[in-house]
Amino acid sequence: MSLPIRIGVVTVSDRASQGVYEDRGGPAIREYLNEVLTSPFDVVARVISDDQPVIEQTLRELALTERCCLVITTGGTGPAFRDVTPEATLAVCEKEMPGFGELMRQVSLQKVPTAILSRQTAGICGQALIVNLPGQPRAIRECLDAVFPAIPYCIVLLNGPFLTTDECRLVAFRPKK
Repeated sequence: MSLPIRIGVVTVSDRASQGVYEDRGGPAIREYLNEVLTSPFDVVARVISDDQPVIEQTLRELALTERCCLVITTGGTGPAFRDVTPEATLAVCEKEMPGFGELMRQVSLQKVPTAILSRQTAGICGQALIVNLPGQPRAIRECLDAVFPAIPYCIVLLNGPFLTTDECRLVAFRPKK
């Protein structure tokens, strides 16, 4: 019997983790996944502070203990002192996947010139793909639209589950046999 597909969703925000600010990023990611994926999946959600050790521990837990095949973070990718999500991601990953960040910045630069300040990245931790997204719901959607077509194939290459998408909404890349 196979385990259900598990996807980690991590909001990195001091204010949201303290209840001072409503988490809008995590729900935006969940909404996107519900819209695009046709595979049944469970979301394992976390709202945490902008502390690098906390982020690293959370990413390891979701990838290695909770067995999420995909972990998507939102927040902490800017240039501010407390923005350390990319550093935490790279610290826990065995392989960096720089193309994800490159494509997300390229897409975002078409909308706003400050996208050049964004430091999104992605990497592989165990058998999980970790992808860092910006914090704004509109930017989350734009970035996921850009990179998600490659995510199901990447997960297959990591010996993960076969994710299916609503092809009327988003066509996942599949190599020709």
